[in-house]
Amino acid sequence: MRVLFIVDQVDYEPQGIMLLASVLKSAGHEVQLAIASVEDPVAVTAAFRPHVVAYSVITGSQRYYLALNRRIKQHFPNVVSVFGGPHPTFFPEVLLEDGLDGVCVGEGEWALVELVESVRPDGRLERFDIANWHLKDRGEVHRNTVRPYVEDLDSLPSPDYDLIYQKDPVYRRSKIKHFVAGRGCPYDCTYCFNHAMRQIYAGKGRHVRMRSVGRVIEDVLYVRQRYPLEFVVFLDDTFVLNRRWLEEFAAEYPKRVALPFFCNVRPNLVDAELVRLLKAAGCHSVSMGVETADERIREQLLGRNVTTEEILTAAELLRAAGLRFTTTNMIGLPGTGLEQDLQTMELNARCRPDYAYALIFQPYPRTWLGEYARQQGLLEGTIDDIAPRAWDTTILRFPPEHKRALTNLQRLFAVGVEWPALAGLVRRLIALPPNPVYWLIHKLLRGYAIKQRIHPVRMSMRDLLRTAWRFMRLKS
Repeated sequence: MRVLFIVDQVDYEPQGIMLLASVLKSAGHEVQLAIASVEDPVAVTAAFRPHVVAYSVITGSQRYYLALNRRIKQHFPNVVSVFGGPHPTFFPEVLLEDGLDGVCVGEGEWALVELVESVRPDGRLERFDIANWHLKDRGEVHRNTVRPYVEDLDSLPSPDYDLIYQKDPVYRRSKIKHFVAGRGCPYDCTYCFNHAMRQIYAGKGRHVRMRSVGRVIEDVLYVRQRYPLEFVVFLDDTFVLNRRWLEEFAAEYPKRVALPFFCNVRPNLVDAELVRLLKAAGCHSVSMGVETADERIREQLLGRNVTTEEILTAAELLRAAGLRFTTTNMIGLPGTGLEQDLQTMELNARCRPDYAYALIFQPYPRTWLGEYARQQGLLEGTIDDIAPRAWDTTILRFPPEHKRALTNLQRLFAVGVEWPALAGLVRRLIALPPNPVYWLIHKLLRGYAIKQRIHPVRMSMRDLLRTAWRFMRLKS
């Protein structure tokens, strides 16, 4: 069988799709990838003639992919079209939209193989009882429960890195490449879907799992042998959860790979021993969530259970060890005002990060905090009003002048952190109408900080211009 994955654009390597492609290929199926921003997916479909067209969908992008899928189905009505990823996992009712044949809930590796192998030559499915799938059959919806988590991640093949690197010349030439070491997060932050995922998989196995150190290293070596690679980025939500795993990684990675890397940490997990292990492993930079300066909001509203003292201590330990770090923050939280957001900027300035991200809070439905905002009557839009890049807009109800100030603060937040003496100026500037100058300042400072401090690699002028052009085209 032939399977075509379609993505809108590539911000970085689509880890889920690459793994699904590898699993499908290991089962004897053909796979292609179409990038809609650089080629016509209808033309790719016509040339490849897939039996299944699959889309990985985040909340906010569903309208785009539904419209694209309708185009595909107009030309190829017998192709089986399916959604996977976060949006259909938490909003499986998207299946009721015209043109979709199925949605995958949860982990999709073996579920997709089973689905593909049930497709008949005429485009009909032989079975509708496949675990993890909600499937349509002549208007009737079959809702199946999920199978257990993949307990041993080493039982899965390595991601199909060639799928993206052969397709996208910018990422093929990039000396920075992305990897994943495990799955799951044990924390219950109220703005995240983790608690909802655990409900879906209740009694179905361990939520947090790690691949073996050896398998992670083998993937990095595979990519380095075939493509330019000077800096490794681990995308895991919290790379440092398993201290024993990290100890093994710190012993093996420098011997076999010895490339600088970036990972995500959590302030309350950062201590002198963790920092020592990261340095021993060759870590260059990390990111950690600060979220808000208000400790009560951080604990009671966000469920973070991280104290301000732990944040400041983590920042001090990272700086003392020479580790570069970024912070992530949310502004525009329910029930908060601009003064609290400006205090968050000031707390970040005390941390002295190498870059401070500010994201406007988006109340995703079916997260605890999203449902809280809905119950409090704080929403002025629906799920279909959430943009694919949701961190510079919000569907929370604010007065127009407040929403305008949030947009400006999201652009100028890093300026107030980088140069604390300008905090008073930032306070005045955010009251003005949003304008392209703020956006340009935001992009230039962020681009400089990431390139020079967080992910520093040598680049030719040609590759620098290509990368800068792609970065500047991104909305946020």
